Amino acid sequence: MRVLGIDPGSQRTGWGVVQLEGTRLRHVAAGTIACLRRAPLPDRLRVIHEGLEQVISEHSPEAVAVEEIFFAKHANAALKLGHARGVALLVAAQSSLPVHEYPPAIVKRTVVGRGHADKTQVGRLVAALLGLREPPEVDASDALAVAITHIQAFRSGAFKIGTSVQ
Repeated sequence: MRVLGIDPGSQRTGWGVVQLEGTRLRHVAAGTIACLRRAPLPDRLRVIHEGLEQVISEHSPEAVAVEEIFFAKHANAALKLGHARGVALLVAAQSSLPVHEYPPAIVKRTVVGRGHADKTQVGRLVAALLGLREPPEVDASDALAVAITHIQAFRSGAFKIGTSVQ
């Protein structure tokens, strides 16, 4: 089973691909789709769309796991995040991939063991779980954590390939 995890953001969208091989998790690839900070939102959304299409084309995931929106302090920031998240959902749907959504606290609890872990802890534990020497950059680590969360949910019998949660 190969899962693409996505940590959406309107300026930086993290992505990570994890493969389940028997009982072992294997890091396939990870990165960040970075948009020009001052670019208009429609241009940033296009960059995210094209970047995720390329990732799916190159890595052929069987499922996509996306982090749900947390409640931001500023409504405008939450709206922009929602747009980026919508693009991620659209790309998955256009590729006919099942989409699974996870709240940030569940992702942190799955990877770190508690729901209020900081990004440094998440990165270190993602690196340990995947046998990486160094944690990937923050957005990529978060995306890998989302992919790991889906694989753990799948392993526990919560989902079968082809089902989705919304």
